[in-house]
Formats: sequence, C-alpha cells, structure tokens
Amino acid sequence: MRSIFIYLLAVSCGLLSPWAVAQNNINTQLTTLSPNARYHLVAKSLDTNQILTHYENSDYFPPASTLKVLTALAATIELGKEFRFSTQLRQSTHDYSIAFSGDPSLTTQDIRTLLETLKQHGVTHIQGDLWLDNSAFTGFEKATGWPWDALGVCYSAPASAINVDHNCIPASIYSLKNGKTRVYVPEQYPIHIENQVISVSPSGKQNRHCDLDLQARHDNRYIISGCLVKQKQPLPLKFAVQNTGQYTQRIVYRLLNQLHISIEGRVRIGSPKSSQHTKTIATHYSAALSQLLSTMLRKSDNLYADSITKTLGSVVFHQPGSYRNGTAAIKNIIENHTGIALDEAQLVDGSGLSRDNRIAASTMLSILQYIGKHDEQLGLLALLPRSGLSGTLKYRRSLMAAPVKGALSAKSGTLYGTHNLVGFVYDASGRPSSVFVQYITDYFPSQSEHNVRPTPLTRIEQDFYRQIIKQTR
Repeated sequence: MRSIFIYLLAVSCGLLSPWAVAQNNINTQLTTLSPNARYHLVAKSLDTNQILTHYENSDYFPPASTLKVLTALAATIELGKEFRFSTQLRQSTHDYSIAFSGDPSLTTQDIRTLLETLKQHGVTHIQGDLWLDNSAFTGFEKATGWPWDALGVCYSAPASAINVDHNCIPASIYSLKNGKTRVYVPEQYPIHIENQVISVSPSGKQNRHCDLDLQARHDNRYIISGCLVKQKQPLPLKFAVQNTGQYTQRIVYRLLNQLHISIEGRVRIGSPKSSQHTKTIATHYSAALSQLLSTMLRKSDNLYADSITKTLGSVVFHQPGSYRNGTAAIKNIIENHTGIALDEAQLVDGSGLSRDNRIAASTMLSILQYIGKHDEQLGLLALLPRSGLSGTLKYRRSLMAAPVKGALSAKSGTLYGTHNLVGFVYDASGRPSSVFVQYITDYFPSQSEHNVRPTPLTRIEQDFYRQIIKQTR
C-alpha cells in the first residue's frame, strides 16, 4: 500500500517520466492476464539497436503465423522476387502428363487452359493415359501438430504438389422450418456431404450443448452434424479438400468431357512410367514470388506458406520437397545469409499452424532487425499488413485508432491461447524506425474478461504500441 502511495505521489509531483508511467501501466495490466500466461513484449531501435521497452517472463514461444516472416525471408533470399511456380502439360509417346509444382494459386481454369492446347494441336483423343504428376513433393501433406479437429476447414488445407482452387470448396447450410437443414455445394466440386445437422432455437442449442461438427474423410466425403440456430440467411461453409489427387482426377475427367477430348486409358495419379521422348506442350506460370508473398502475409495464407516451404526444400536439397527438408532449408538459408542462429528453433511447417513450432522472442527480434536493415533489397515491409488499414490487421481492435492506425506494418499470429504480433513501427516521416515482438501464450481469458470492453489484451496492446510510437516520434 505504501509503494502505491509513493508511486502516485511521484506521478502527481512530476518525478516520474511519461515512459516510466506508461511502463508501470503495462506492467500492471500484464498482471491482469491469467496467472499462467507467458509473455515477451520488446521493442528495439533500428538505428541505434537500443532497447526501447521490454517486458517478459519467458523467451520461448509458439510463433503461430508470425513464422511466415521467416518463410518469406528465406524464400526471397533463395528463390528471388521473380520466382514463379510452373505447371506443365507434357507428352511422352502415347501418354500425356500434367507436371504439378505445388503452385498454391493454381485454379481449375488454369488446368482447362492447359488442356485446351491439346485441341489447338489437333488432339481430340488420348491413346494412352493422362498422368497427374505429383512427384515435386513427398511425405505428409499435413504437418505434425496440426489440430485434428480442424483438418476439414480451409485454413488447414493440405499442402500438396497438386493444389487446385486453393484446395478449398465453398458451400452453405440452410435451416429449414421442419427442424432439419440443407447443405448446398456447387455442382462443379466433386465431393460428397452427409448432412446430419438439426435446426434449433438459441435456447435449444444451449440446452443440447451442441454446435456444428465436421468429420473429414480421406476420400473427400464429409459428415457434418450437430446444431444450427435457425436463421433467415444461409451460413457460409468451406471444406478443405482431403485427397488432392482424387479431387483433381475428377476435375480433369470433367474438363476432358467438356472439351470433347476422349481418353483410351485413364487419368492416373503419379509419375509417368515412360519419360523417353518427353516434350513440353504448354506451361502455366504463377504470379511472381513477391505477389505470392503479399497474399501469404496479408491474408496469413497457410497453403501458400507451406507450398513455398516445400519448394525451398526441393531447391536447396535437390530432392522432392517436404515439411522436413523445407523447414531445414529455411534454417539453413537464414543462418547462412544473416548469421542468425536458429539451432534452438523448432520448425515443423512454414505456416505456423502446427502447435509444435517454437522460437525465442529474441531470435524473432533479430530476424526483424535484419529485414528492416536490408529492406531495400528484400522489399518485404511493403508486403505486410498495415495496422488498422489492411490484411489481418485491418480490424484488430487495438490497432484501429490514432496514433497506432497506419503506424505499424506487422504479422499477426493466433492459436488457441496464443496472441502474437511482430513487425515494424514507422516514424513521423514514414520511415521504419523500430522493430517489436509481442508474444503472449497460455492466456485463456475468462468469460467475464470476454465481456469487458476493451479486453485486458486490447488495453495491453494499445498501451504498448502507443508507447513505442511516442518513443520513435
């Protein structure tokens, strides 16, 4: 009690600086987090390397999607800004093949355009087989540590050599008057939905302790069950493709039929048996890497991140890409080109979706410093979301008001119990002047905290970023 009195007296007499007052406020607010919460909040000047502010009780965290910063850095260094994924239509004697490269932006229309070149070459009948060549990648399409109960939703879509339409299928569910529901999937998507959902009132949902549940099977069959509160408008749904080869196989059969191209053999998945006398008929190229990274960072796109990660593994180690060699490549590239050691970092994927990823906050701070000091060559800062203006930061409550709005470019990272943000603060002239890391994990707010506005986490973020902005401006 005496220490609080002395503190208030010091403030009233002007004996404490505004920075000391702000730091005390944030320290006090950090104690309002749940008792087991771990945190590391730090900011550092880009020009002087001076620590501007620092609060921590731990230094080793699940990075969540802030891991995409490492993926973007490694890809820019190793692949170059103009790198493009290529998907090729090839011919070998009587067989044809589509050689996929893991392009996360490939669409059904892109495949159709490739097949249309057969018609342009006068081919209306394939005497042999049409192979969907998935040899660019190997191993698991879903990383260790991905939550099993989210594998059917699109942010957990598998990263395959064969990615089509983002491996994500839009759908919707309607509540009916008779207590049943109806699921609608556009007919061009070759999946099967078994609907067991009932339509209930809000109180009925609470009494039954039920919600929507999804079971996703490897043959692209889905069982959706549980309760849906009655509503006038349909509820949008999105299903992650589970078997990318089978899904694309059915897409290709449909495209051949539409283009009136008959096939004597079959549409097969895998590498063509004969590679002699192979020639490339047509090639589809993705957008350049810088544009792909912009999508990955601003939308926090997991498929883009993990496809790029596997590609790094393939390029660096000259073998089919995988999560294992891809994450090893990220470590090697960053250590060799920046001198930042990543020995202690546990990387399982390139997206941050895995619960098994770990990195030190101090290591992430060093990564950000390197990016900030070399951004003229890297060009990564312009690809990040801007606070209160774009991407995943557009509606983050703590970043929507002055002076924070527009003053940060950063990457967020959220998992169950994890609330991260890392990035850059701009000075009054619009120049990046400092870097920051906000890692908070094992924070599970109570229901009463959810009902408080602003929440304790929002208040901490607001004060932390206002403090850094004042110091840099």
